[in-house]
Amino acid sequence: MNLKKFSILAVDDDPDILTAVRLLLKTEVKEIITEKNPENLLSLLSKNNFDLLLLDMNFKSSINTGNEGIFWLKRVKELRPDISVIMITAYGDIDLAVRSLKEGAADFVVKPWHNDKLISTIADAIKGKTGVKNKTGSMGGDVNLGKDMIGTSEVMQDIFYKISKIAPTDANVLILGENGTGKDLIAKAIHERSLRADKPFVKVDVGALTETLFESELFGHKKGAFTDAREDRVGRFESANGGTLFLDEIGNIALAQQAKLLTVLQNRMVTRLGANQAMPIDIRLICATNLPLMELANESRFRKDLVYRINTVEITVPPLRKRGEDIILLAKHYAQQYAGKYMRPSINFDESARQKLLQYHYPGNVRELQYTIERAIIMGDGDVLQAKDLIFSPIESAPVISDEADDTNLSNLEKNTILKVIEKHGGNITKAARELGLTRTALYRRLSKYDI
Repeated sequence: MNLKKFSILAVDDDPDILTAVRLLLKTEVKEIITEKNPENLLSLLSKNNFDLLLLDMNFKSSINTGNEGIFWLKRVKELRPDISVIMITAYGDIDLAVRSLKEGAADFVVKPWHNDKLISTIADAIKGKTGVKNKTGSMGGDVNLGKDMIGTSEVMQDIFYKISKIAPTDANVLILGENGTGKDLIAKAIHERSLRADKPFVKVDVGALTETLFESELFGHKKGAFTDAREDRVGRFESANGGTLFLDEIGNIALAQQAKLLTVLQNRMVTRLGANQAMPIDIRLICATNLPLMELANESRFRKDLVYRINTVEITVPPLRKRGEDIILLAKHYAQQYAGKYMRPSINFDESARQKLLQYHYPGNVRELQYTIERAIIMGDGDVLQAKDLIFSPIESAPVISDEADDTNLSNLEKNTILKVIEKHGGNITKAARELGLTRTALYRRLSKYDI
């Protein structure tokens, strides 16, 4: 689109941002006017016929809440409801930027931006083909974001839109959500839409690494560094060089491991075990955990400086029970997938099946729904699934143990359950806590309580 006939106003209290915008757009548009003081914004709009406004989210560095940007956006829309507004935001204000879309903004850009991306965003906003209008689907009108990433619910649309804005940057991302919600799919989607898409995507389940394996797996080792080190080994940081490193279950690593990880992330240098020479690394870091952010920020179990390092932007994935009709969309998707796999005819759901799907609470989230549909396809006879065909896993139905269990019978039941689950996982506390629906700290408290 030719922008030569359009006038743009940019308002930001950072003179460097204004200079960058002016230099970029002076040859692209008819007129670019910059203003540092938002108090002059309404006056400029009333005296000039601007086609688009670039508006900062924050003007008072001591507050830095983004509310200033929302305030001025509302005032602008009262005076000039026709003008397209693009919000300028930092990584940490993504949630506020998404809120600005609901207040009438056409789109937002994350600084530092890529010049081509900013120009295309301006062109789309002026044409009226904005993120708000496209959000009826995930991105560009679709209801999915790749394999199994399906949804039309508002919470998922916000996630899809965040991914589209975050992916082209190099911001570190922390993905929060219950087990089975698809955090790994979101990590993969971010990588595939990033500027590193043609480089490696390396996933590590750090929660499953023992303390002795942690350094060797992540940082690599030289031959002879320890007893079983029979040859040189490249660590996951080196393997992901130039691409994306995805650390899953980051909340389950010990404090000593956190300190080593923080050093590497701060210095962007990695040293193999048994080596003296540090090597530079260039990675985009994505982490995921099933712990709530407030629990992750508890310094008795996780270093707060590491939380800040990995959490430039966060994405919270909703549990399936909060996604409404997305449940039916996903069920149909898996029905089609497994009907093809098991050479069955096209599968539909009757009303009783639909109601059962919508009313279930899904402690295992999308993963549980997937296995339920696969089981129904295998065991069902006809091409229409009924409620009786949908059998949810008893593994996920076990009640979460309460912190307040005082009754003797309940205490015995709790103790026996803990013993069975720990035995099942060969003494692995992390896996046992995960199945019991507890944090490791809470499980340790119970081990002490029952003298296990």
